[in-house]
Amino acid sequence: MDDNIFVNEEDKLHDECGVIGVYLNSKTVKDETAQNAPMNAATLAYYGLYSLQHRGQESAGIAVTDGSELKVHKQLGLVADVFKKDDLLSLVGHVAVGHVRYATAGGCT
Repeated sequence: MDDNIFVNEEDKLHDECGVIGVYLNSKTVKDETAQNAPMNAATLAYYGLYSLQHRGQESAGIAVTDGSELKVHKQLGLVADVFKKDDLLSLVGHVAVGHVRYATAGGCT
């Protein structure tokens, strides 16, 4: 019999949520945030979240900063439904954090 109080039988690897972070150097941001080439930190975070969609299908969000301002877009739904091209173009910055949520506690947010 194992009397180790630190062992939890339910402590197994399982999927719940997904998180991604993106950092671009300033040279990349200047080259890539033009309207005709919308490959900014938010767009890269979007692709990362899309690949993590299996980790959470209730809601998604991305927050970006350019060092002086923080912009956030989040909503209930799948990644492809939450973010449209105009949403990603409005999230200009060189640092982004994104999430997909699978609620294990509380309501859908």
